[in-house]
Amino acid sequence: MNVLVPGTPIEFAESRVWYAPAKINRFLHITGRRADGYHLLQTLFQFIDLRDELRFVLRDDGVICRVGGPEGLPADDLCVRAATRLQAACGVTRGADIHLTKRIPMGGGLGGGSSDAATVLVALNELWGCGLDESELCAQGLELGADVPVFVFGRAAWAEGVGEALAEVAPDEPWMVLIDPHCHVDTGLVFSAPELTRDCQSITMAGFLAGLVSNVCEAVVRDQYPAVDEALNWLETHGGEARMTGTGACVFAACSNRDAAEALCRQVPEEWSGYVVKASNRSSLFEGS
Repeated sequence: MNVLVPGTPIEFAESRVWYAPAKINRFLHITGRRADGYHLLQTLFQFIDLRDELRFVLRDDGVICRVGGPEGLPADDLCVRAATRLQAACGVTRGADIHLTKRIPMGGGLGGGSSDAATVLVALNELWGCGLDESELCAQGLELGADVPVFVFGRAAWAEGVGEALAEVAPDEPWMVLIDPHCHVDTGLVFSAPELTRDCQSITMAGFLAGLVSNVCEAVVRDQYPAVDEALNWLETHGGEARMTGTGACVFAACSNRDAAEALCRQVPEEWSGYVVKASNRSSLFEGS
């Protein structure tokens, strides 16, 4: 249970809902490793219409507190750390209560925590009147995690480096079936696995369009997490080409249309959660902007 720290809320930010969408990695290659141990990646990020919701109560006492969210989420989570970082960087004296409604599965490779952090940065930059531009917010986000900048960027992106070098792209936006097999994959364990492929040849967008892509983390996760292996096998049997997003555990398959996705989703075994989702090249964080 998250307890609201006593303070003086001064406005509910016009009751506005700020969205934090999930992402998928259409592929994930590792092309090398930096001296500091960080992996060099190539990936294509898109957003899907599965999303968390955030609201903000501005405070006059400088306190930052998250309200809501799932049990077990630490009080000093990425939302609070993002707000604290922005507050310090911009010399803000106001605080905020961050009301979080969590819908994105945790530990599923969908970037939920990173998306929440990016939404906090974008929202409070506006509500506190910080005036940081996109590149400055992306730089703040990178200090919180490699996936945070793409959520600030808000457009489908070809990503390289550790995930921070972003170039806007416009791939197809298919309907998909997403399966959460209800296991939490430890990203650190995946990236530290000695058998992980770390020497992929760099490719271009043409290579992606030609289908010369994969998720190199899949082999490690399949071996360490049988539930993910089972979900991938089921989806490949029933829905065609299936892929894991990020370091897992969620897996997805593109469908020809919404009706096909809904029909496939109805077949998903009851022990898993199935979602019909639409890939998008623009983040719902910026709806109406």
